[in-house]
Amino acid sequence: MRYVRMPIEMESPEEFGYGRIRCNLSESSVADRKLSDLQLSIPDLTLLYGEHRGSERLRALIAAEGKGLSAADVLITSGAAGALFIVATALLRAEDHLVVLRPNYATNLETPRAIGCAVTHMDLTFEQRFTMDLGKLAAAITPRTRLISITCPHNPTGVTCSESDLRFLVELARANSCHLLVDETYRDLSYGTALPLAASLGPHVISVSSLSKAYGVPGLRLGWLITRDRRLQELFLAAKEQMSICGSVLDEWVAEQILAARTRLLQPVQTEMRRRLQLVTAWMEAEELLEWVPPDGGVVCFPRMRTSPPGGTDGFYRRLTETHGTYVGPGRWFEMPDSCFRLGYGWPAGPELEAGLRAISAALRA
Repeated sequence: MRYVRMPIEMESPEEFGYGRIRCNLSESSVADRKLSDLQLSIPDLTLLYGEHRGSERLRALIAAEGKGLSAADVLITSGAAGALFIVATALLRAEDHLVVLRPNYATNLETPRAIGCAVTHMDLTFEQRFTMDLGKLAAAITPRTRLISITCPHNPTGVTCSESDLRFLVELARANSCHLLVDETYRDLSYGTALPLAASLGPHVISVSSLSKAYGVPGLRLGWLITRDRRLQELFLAAKEQMSICGSVLDEWVAEQILAARTRLLQPVQTEMRRRLQLVTAWMEAEELLEWVPPDGGVVCFPRMRTSPPGGTDGFYRRLTETHGTYVGPGRWFEMPDSCFRLGYGWPAGPELEAGLRAISAALRA
């Protein structure tokens, strides 16, 4: 493994310093919650080694969202990032080949690169409204292809593939004897009907998700992967046991309470995120210096500058941060030009979001 720090982590708000940011529009989740927000009080838990796969109740709550899935199909991990790392390091070797969407969450790109396997990036373009070119993707598969990796809803664009496209990829992977990985971290924040849990569509399909984005609890470090393939489950469990043995009994207890109340917790969040998306949409329609593809899910979008701002993109980001105290995620976080940026509208308070949008408009001009 050849580890390299990722720009998205080196420049993250927690590394840059929250105290230096007035309007934080770089986050990719809803607002962080407190235990009191969730009406939770931690009981007198015994701090023992937990079940290596994760608590059975927690895994059953996760599996209940997918047709034909059971607790045995779920492995609890340290966030979605931990799940993605397990899948990549367990399945890929230097002699293997991966097909992965780009732009993408950095771990989906950097971990295979650290492994040293051959990688074909399927670049999503603004001109194609960040939709997958399925014919091009199918043509990229070789006899060495071990894994196809997508995110849906997509980070950083918020675009969602159709169910027919998802089922096409499921069949494509099956026909080529490879695995399909679907990062579904934003599935609970879909603005239309949520797609089926990908892992329910075939034993060669792996779903990954977490509580971080839709539930606002990234500090739990609670994620999971799902696969119906028993051999893969054992392989992934072996990887987890070598990394951490098991998860935190505190994190898993809180996660159980959250997922047991998922409908009650999610409904107001989904309503508020739709309202915020309308606010961002109105701002984008009035901002002639930017263009975008409206998101179908999640709490992020990926606007693009129509022309180079004064001082270029470096000048824009410097003014935005130093003069206006506003932070967004530059394109380089996703191996894209800095003329694009990820705008997160779910994390900041309402007035902070509105002030941040005004700051972006101002920084684009002087």
